[in-house]
Amino acid sequence: MTPALEGILETALYAEDLDRAEAFYGELLGLQQITRAGNRHVFFRCGAGILLIFNPAETIKPPPAGAALPVPPHGTTGKGHMCFRVAAQALDAWEEKLEAAGVPIEADIRWPNGARSFYFRDPAGNSLECAEPGLWAID
Repeated sequence: MTPALEGILETALYAEDLDRAEAFYGELLGLQQITRAGNRHVFFRCGAGILLIFNPAETIKPPPAGAALPVPPHGTTGKGHMCFRVAAQALDAWEEKLEAAGVPIEADIRWPNGARSFYFRDPAGNSLECAEPGLWAID
């Protein structure tokens, strides 16, 4: 029998303007930057996981022959989505911080199971969500 998957290690979003993404995720959201590789990608630590922000124009290119890290080409077009895990009692503070920074809240939802989340966008237009873990019966 195959062992169960243990969780999601990394999540990827795509943004053409890595400078804006770096400022948004690092400065505004306060994520710890791990690395940046020119105009190809910027990576952040987020809790126990890693958030990868790739420039789609760069990651679609195949690695050069003999590359030390021959990561296959990948990417997507259009806007993606991800959700940040936030303690229920911290949701209001995050909403206030984003609004004070000029980031509009698109929706604030109380789900049928009683959990709450809210949605906003990053500078690349990706849909982001902050939700309490109870949304998925975690914790």
